Amino acid sequence: MGHVPNPRPAGDFRTSYIDDNRLFKTHFEKYAAIGVVLLLIAVAPFLGAYWITQLILIGIYAIAAIGLNILVGTTGQISLGHGAFFGFGAFASAWLATSFNVPTLVSMPAAALMTTAVGMIFGVPAARIKGLYLAIATLASQFILEDFFARADWFSGGVYGALADRPDIFGYMLDTDLKYFYLVLFWLVISVIGVSNLLRSRDGRALVAVRDHYLSAEVMGVNLTKYRILSFGISSFFAGLAGALFGHYLEYVSVEGFTILLSIQFLAMIIIGGLGSVYGSILGAAFILLLPQFMESATSIMAVAFPAMESGKAYVKQMSIGAAIILFLIFEPEGLVHRWQQIRASWKLFPFSR
Repeated sequence: MGHVPNPRPAGDFRTSYIDDNRLFKTHFEKYAAIGVVLLLIAVAPFLGAYWITQLILIGIYAIAAIGLNILVGTTGQISLGHGAFFGFGAFASAWLATSFNVPTLVSMPAAALMTTAVGMIFGVPAARIKGLYLAIATLASQFILEDFFARADWFSGGVYGALADRPDIFGYMLDTDLKYFYLVLFWLVISVIGVSNLLRSRDGRALVAVRDHYLSAEVMGVNLTKYRILSFGISSFFAGLAGALFGHYLEYVSVEGFTILLSIQFLAMIIIGGLGSVYGSILGAAFILLLPQFMESATSIMAVAFPAMESGKAYVKQMSIGAAIILFLIFEPEGLVHRWQQIRASWKLFPFSR
């Protein structure tokens, strides 16, 4: 009899902790992620202005949602002031660029670091309080920063707002939406890779331990104060970076754009996308951004048969987000990413899946 080679294992087997903690669990995930990025790069020039705008906004909101998911989904804290930190990043980058002539590509990460410092200051109460009390404390940060934006003329332009120029790379202006899309895509990829690697690290596991059982984590030597404040800082960093991208995309920053409603929308993104999931944050951002537009189009179509619905179009748009949160909490509390995992599992087991 000839030599029979050892058969390759059929399935996804992980025989070590390192294998279980890989950035991409399977080769399919790795090639799919790379393929999606390359596809977006290749297809973007052929998309219309509308879809380029939507992709830019989805990317910006996804970066902010990724930061909030570290705080809420991974560490188990709560924040009702994420929209204000998003706004602080926008104002800070515009202030650095216009008042000190800092290059825009430098002012963006610098604004993110400034937002990190502010977020950690407001995160100090997290070392002592939690739950509803922490939610109230972060809600206070929302209103404090909103008032600061309205009064600090030297920083934000007060009620008049501030101008924010489009960035340039060594004199090459990113003056079109297509060029700006590639900048947003770059920062989104960096954010996804950075946060995914953070969650695989010792600090990432400590953040999860604080969420799952803080008493056991403390007994094991995890510094609760350090990691709770750190989670606020990391969350604020991505909020500030996304806010800076948002401000320079619009080329104008106004205090009216960063209200408590925006903070609630960010919470909706991570709830619908999936708490604790990086990719869920992207799915949630896309869902929250596109749902009101879909509902508006659907209402306009239905208004042909029922003209009275035309007057309620704005109400339907706002109601859709709240209704989506309620429905997801009831029927899919683990979010869109969990539903996608179930679909993938059914594909693997087809035709034996149920």
